[in-house]
Amino acid sequence: MAGADCAASSKLEFAVQMSCESCANDIRSTLSGVNGIHGVDINVGTEQVLIDTTLTSGEVQALIESSGRRAVLKGMGPSSFKDLGAGVAMLGPEGNIKGAVRFLQLSEKLCLIEGTIDGLKAGLHGLHVHEFGDLTSSCLSCGSHYNPGKNRHGGPGDRDRHAGDLGNIRADEAGRANFRIEDDCLKVTDIIGRSVVVDSGEDDLGKSAHPLSQSTGNSGERLACGIIARSAGLFQNPKKICSCDGVTLWEERDRPIAGTGRRSADPPAANL
Repeated sequence: MAGADCAASSKLEFAVQMSCESCANDIRSTLSGVNGIHGVDINVGTEQVLIDTTLTSGEVQALIESSGRRAVLKGMGPSSFKDLGAGVAMLGPEGNIKGAVRFLQLSEKLCLIEGTIDGLKAGLHGLHVHEFGDLTSSCLSCGSHYNPGKNRHGGPGDRDRHAGDLGNIRADEAGRANFRIEDDCLKVTDIIGRSVVVDSGEDDLGKSAHPLSQSTGNSGERLACGIIARSAGLFQNPKKICSCDGVTLWEERDRPIAGTGRRSADPPAANL
């Protein structure tokens, strides 16, 4: 997980309730000088706030809402304005664990994985891309970790790892995990139609003596999962960020189900 000082930035678009320039000034003041925020563009007429940042969308949303105004994430895209692909997986609605995980191709070699998941126990939880987008038996039918190279299990930064090994995310005492991961193994175009799964325990990154360490990281049961669906409309106009996926964080939407009902024997869909 990259630090804010050296991470590649992305652009986030929020719809924010505001009716006057003083509202915009309050938001600018709240965001001004925050480490990880590199640019803020506010349009009062369209109630749009566009932010160039290395923070997670959840962190930026919390900052905006600390000014007393409700904010809804509408989309995200690369700061380069070049659309190299984007996807989103919605976790839930069954059970207590709900969230959104977004995948954005920042460059030919770098993929951004960013999200917010609620309802977790405090502590570390393994996060992985799995080979199938099949939820017929909930997370049990998602298959194994996505591993086109037939490698052993590892962690981010390891040369020998599954492509779907994303390491751990940390949930706070309230059960919320905000995370931003930059990865040079995944490509968005290769994982559309597959699934993302969050596990009950910490991934040991293939470094323990447990029998499951080199296959799953011994990260426990699969708690929640979602199919990775294609996101459309990124930066069709370089001066205006478009809605990335038509959905916002789980608590702010009517929860359309991500995915197309693929069976596990089907290859990943080319166009969703």
